[in-house]
Amino acid sequence: MLFEELQKLEERGKPIRVGASGAGWMGSGFAAQMAQVPGMELAVLADADVGAARQAFLATGLTADDIVETDSVSRAEDAIRSGKRVVTGDHALPAKLDIVDVVTDVTPSPASGAEIAYAGIRHGKDVVLINIEADVTVGHILKRLADQAGVLYSVSSGDEPGCLVELYDFVRSLGFEVIVIGKGKNNPLNPKATPETVASSALKADKDPYQVASYVDGTKTMFEMACAANATGCRPMQRGMIGPEADLETVSQIFALEDDGGLTRFPGAVDFVQGNAMAGGVFITVRIENQRIREDLHYLKVGNGKYFTFFRPYHLWFIEAPISIARAHLYKQPTLVPQVSQEAEVMAMAKRSLKPGERLDDFGGYSFHGVIDTATEARSLNALPAGLAPGAEIIRPVTEGKVITWDDVKLDETSTVVKLRRQQDA
Repeated sequence: MLFEELQKLEERGKPIRVGASGAGWMGSGFAAQMAQVPGMELAVLADADVGAARQAFLATGLTADDIVETDSVSRAEDAIRSGKRVVTGDHALPAKLDIVDVVTDVTPSPASGAEIAYAGIRHGKDVVLINIEADVTVGHILKRLADQAGVLYSVSSGDEPGCLVELYDFVRSLGFEVIVIGKGKNNPLNPKATPETVASSALKADKDPYQVASYVDGTKTMFEMACAANATGCRPMQRGMIGPEADLETVSQIFALEDDGGLTRFPGAVDFVQGNAMAGGVFITVRIENQRIREDLHYLKVGNGKYFTFFRPYHLWFIEAPISIARAHLYKQPTLVPQVSQEAEVMAMAKRSLKPGERLDDFGGYSFHGVIDTATEARSLNALPAGLAPGAEIIRPVTEGKVITWDDVKLDETSTVVKLRRQQDA
């Protein structure tokens, strides 16, 4: 059992040491959870706001004397060996430390995720990202580079894609035919949502309005399902997916194949449902032809008919990510990796008309939102991957509701994420 392995490491004083970047809401939550896990240690936390990284450690019960701030490799390693934790403004530092076993990025930023993953691979570290946006944007090239370097690349469980891949492995291992994989969206879809329109709900939840708007405008859902699609070979049925209202009583028939009265056009689709009943969970609808198995599943209260939906009612995001990191280190077992061919892309779409000279803001902002489509369609449109959109300069007018293309923007060609995407597409 994994717990027993971790307990042994704890007893021997030989924890799995993790280096992470990101000390925002996600990163500080990850730090809080890591403090609870036996046999594991968040040894170094990097963030441009070093004070936030320090506060994340202090919130776990450490004292100021337990924390060392440094960008020096030797000083950081000495501090960790003496039982202290390190905070730094250098995102590459965790990857440079021999004492660190696994590196991760705990942000929704493709730029940040690409930076630490690439640094980890170059320095011979296993990489387990808690950042699906980076994986959708440059995961294929990161996986290739990791294979060439002889290290592991993976996305963690906890976010919906990792949870879905675990459920996908379960149903496929039982020989069931997958019709649709999906998630329950936590809030009604509104592609025009902005930080201003969600300000009150963000304040009530004590969350960043941009973050909340990225959930409501669908960008987060599009990234999640593209990540799951690229890991399983499933693909969206249409741009933006369908996203019907559904609950556990109706979802199996809703996602039956069209010939059987449902919405699904082909087996192996990705989609999502709206409504409170399945919000926060992940599901896989399968088709069962064997009459005996149908009867047994009906007796076990899984469903009725020939379509059945397996549902996990929660995802714990960064809270369960340590399990993926531990399995990666102890067993060299990835949780989620992109397949060789890219099935889905998240394209940048203009929320409003854009003029030359403007810079695109962040996910959940005022200028663009992300929309999933097949990778083939995105390439045919020369669509700009949404993961490269933040900070891009508009150089040609783009009307509201149109796909933003590579030709419409000027990118920072010195950034790691842009370089990796260019290499991936070459």
